[in-house]
Amino acid sequence: MQLEKVPTTTAFLNGKEYLYFSGTSYLGAAALPEFQELLFKAIQKWGVSYGSSRSANIKLDVYKKGETYLANFLQTETAVTVSSGTLAGQFAINTLDKLVDAFYCMPKTHPAILPENALPVFKDSELHSSLKSIKNKKISIVLDGIAAFETTPFSFGFLNEIDISNTIYLVIDESHSLGVLGKDGNGISELVPKRKNIKVIITSSLGKAFGVNGGVIAGDLSFINLIKKDNLFIGCAGMSPAFLEVFINAQEIYKNQLVKLKTNMEYVYLQLKDNTVITIDKTYPVFFHSDEKIEQILLDKNILITSFYYATSTKKFNRIVLNANHTKAQLDFLINSINIKVK
Repeated sequence: MQLEKVPTTTAFLNGKEYLYFSGTSYLGAAALPEFQELLFKAIQKWGVSYGSSRSANIKLDVYKKGETYLANFLQTETAVTVSSGTLAGQFAINTLDKLVDAFYCMPKTHPAILPENALPVFKDSELHSSLKSIKNKKISIVLDGIAAFETTPFSFGFLNEIDISNTIYLVIDESHSLGVLGKDGNGISELVPKRKNIKVIITSSLGKAFGVNGGVIAGDLSFINLIKKDNLFIGCAGMSPAFLEVFINAQEIYKNQLVKLKTNMEYVYLQLKDNTVITIDKTYPVFFHSDEKIEQILLDKNILITSFYYATSTKKFNRIVLNANHTKAQLDFLINSINIKVK
């Protein structure tokens, strides 16, 4: 499908308007005139890009302001921005590869943070045997804040089964949880057990809920400094300064949109929670339909959803996405279209 303009709550395909329940713009901020006005002003100030290395002698103060805000928002010691969430993940993993003795991954981890040599955290529904016996090592466990096909975060209880003599670098890709989950939209890292041997590293795109192109890595100062010394980091340009300033200045918009999104999520959840072919949670704006024909069924009703084969799954991915700007009428049309019994 080739859309003819950027979708909001609707999209245009072959000259026809459809309801749009796809994408990742959970807060719907980028569609708002007040958000766009912030962007226009930021571009007038900073231009559309800034191609200099972040390590050059001349620096832009917006990076320090934005990264200080992000560190406070994510409750980490410090943070650094890069041009995308995928690059953020790759920087974190490449840096850890020089530090740790072994990598482990939770199910359905995004390729951006998935090392080739990672062992599964669980095998045959039990903690991997090596994690039960390992001691006095540095290990990294990687996972998504919200994994593919899931609507709630993983439980972190398994971390308490790993010997405390190990240093655990817990890498969480918060791309689909920042802006949505957590008390103020600051993600799921607050759910991690507070243990001295657990070092939380957050990587994330800022282009999902927040609607600005860029990525962030947040964690301990010593770890972030290692990333800043990476030759690739030194050699590449940073995140667009205009987008970073928009992120800083749009916080009130994000907060207001999150309130609207929570209302929409709860409304749809109450209508669909008893539908046995749907996986849904009232705190997450994405739900899944198990019928592989649902994409065409909804398309026939002028509704677009996400449907494809995900990189880490052989099962078709039928992903239905809410955003803060969907109206009650639009939500009702979606709900009624899904609840009609398919013969």
